[in-house]
Amino acid sequence: MKAQDLLFELQDKGYREFQSKLVPTIPKETIIGVRTPDMRKLAKAYAKDPESAEFLKQLPHRYYDENMLHGMLVAEIKDYDTCVKETEKFLPYVDNWAVCDIFSPKVFQKHKEALIDKIREWSASEATYTCRFGIEMLMTYFLDADFRPEYLEIPAAVHSEEYYVRMMIAWFYATALAKQWDAAISYIEEKRLDPWTHNKTIQKARESYRITPEQKEYLKTLKV
Repeated sequence: MKAQDLLFELQDKGYREFQSKLVPTIPKETIIGVRTPDMRKLAKAYAKDPESAEFLKQLPHRYYDENMLHGMLVAEIKDYDTCVKETEKFLPYVDNWAVCDIFSPKVFQKHKEALIDKIREWSASEATYTCRFGIEMLMTYFLDADFRPEYLEIPAAVHSEEYYVRMMIAWFYATALAKQWDAAISYIEEKRLDPWTHNKTIQKARESYRITPEQKEYLKTLKV
């Protein structure tokens, strides 16, 4: 069965209304309304169907939900080089934050050395969601055991007026403050980010349960 038919079988019109408010940048008529847990189950099953390889070639898709499914299918690819190739074929068609944030390929975890070069490339892109994806992958895979202080320079080098890029940069530094405070705090103390992103980082960090009350108070004094 074709992916579009499978998606319509899972349609929830109430969820479609809810989803259209969450993703206001895309036309409502392009949303089928498939709940994320149902989409994940479908992706796992459909990844084993030979039809899925054809579906990945059918870009651009008509529906938002097809893009969500596409991202989840790419995340299931087990060969690193193939996964990067399919990611880069798909990124130019990603046109909203939800699709951008849904796919985080598992195979990336095992290829950090090669991945960091790709992250530098994606983060430097002028395409909003390619840039956002790059910074998100940096946040996902390089703020824990594989962290290096120089990686904090990657988002700091991004200068964008795009709301969804700036929000991701703020999310990145708020997470960095939670996980790597000593290295990350200088980016706030030295005002390395534009004022909006700087203040949004502080707001997000102060909302985090991983930041201590003392750190939250200190961050409050650094608002601009």
